[in-house]
Amino acid sequence: MLSAESAAVVRATLPAVAGALDEITTRFYGAMFHDRPELLDGMFNRGNQASGAQRRALAGSIAGFATMLLDHPDVRPDTLLDRIAHKHAAVGVTDDQYTIVHKYLFGAIAEVLGDAVTPEVAAAWDEVYWLMAGALIGQEARLYQEAGVQPGRIWRRWTVVERRTETPDAVSFLLRPADGEAAPRARAGQYVSVRVRMPDGVHQLRQYSLSSAPGGDLRRITVRRVVGEAGAPDGEVSNLLHAEVREGDELTLSAPFGDVFLDDPADATSPVVLVSAGIGGTPMTGILAHLAALGSTRPVTVLHADRSPAEHALRAETRELAGRLPGARAEFWYERPGAEEPTARTGLMDLTGIELPAGATVFLCGPLPFMRAVRTQLLGAGIPARRIRYEVFGPDLWLPGETD
Repeated sequence: MLSAESAAVVRATLPAVAGALDEITTRFYGAMFHDRPELLDGMFNRGNQASGAQRRALAGSIAGFATMLLDHPDVRPDTLLDRIAHKHAAVGVTDDQYTIVHKYLFGAIAEVLGDAVTPEVAAAWDEVYWLMAGALIGQEARLYQEAGVQPGRIWRRWTVVERRTETPDAVSFLLRPADGEAAPRARAGQYVSVRVRMPDGVHQLRQYSLSSAPGGDLRRITVRRVVGEAGAPDGEVSNLLHAEVREGDELTLSAPFGDVFLDDPADATSPVVLVSAGIGGTPMTGILAHLAALGSTRPVTVLHADRSPAEHALRAETRELAGRLPGARAEFWYERPGAEEPTARTGLMDLTGIELPAGATVFLCGPLPFMRAVRTQLLGAGIPARRIRYEVFGPDLWLPGETD
């Protein structure tokens, strides 16, 4: 944990550092990619760089980690670190890259804060960085070991055995290992990275949840075509997958990772609540398929919001899977209702009057505004924060407190 001397310095300088993190991370990424452009080839997502999402996520994680060290000096912030470690493992981060990041990050800090970065200040924040990096390196080593892969060597070729259109902007790809070997172990709710070569020769990657049961040798991902809004670029990977990938083609996938998953032993009886919106329903379908494959009798509540039934990816499958589970019920909300779902509710998700079982574990996935709003409703309904587990597609820009 952070030494007493460094803690005093970090506490005194945290407001200045946190206030400058946006500029610091902007300079950090600019300098690092200028000197090490190969890191943009298959490691960092260009769309997240262009939108600033990666920069904001890094700034938030640094400030969050430092704050937790100060506020809870005897407790390592494992929830924050677990999520980051899984994201890092899913793109193949290795130990040596932490040294590269350190060089450019601390160079940016010195540039932005100037004379305020005394040797004492630099040493204190250096301690924060290596505490965070050391913990992540250890967790990532464990994740690689559990996945049965060498650090960073996460990639494997898979053959598309079926392509299916789910909605006008969502397509599912059913995949089998191209080498004929067994599929790696996966947990219901986890994701894989998909790595593709773009027309300019640069590899880009994106994480997609497994939308089928994780057992057997087949895996499925369901990809929504991302259209840029408010000046943001279109999703490079999603648009290429929609336009070019067909049955018989091969894709490069990582081993499965993700800290939000359902381990369901045969004797599990505690309730599960699956809450999602839009393409956030994909990991929930994977969890439902897993429960159905086990013949689970656990109480399951499925709550999903979407724009319309026609735009609700995996809608019929979700209904069918819920129908196979004796303890399951499903409620849908649509902004534009349709005849396909005559019992659906109209508008945005509103949990008023929805019975939430006591002792339930809640899985939450969807756009950030949706998750913020629904999490507030869940807390108001008496669900403890520690029982609400959320998944974010892309950099994690939302770090809710564990006790608020």
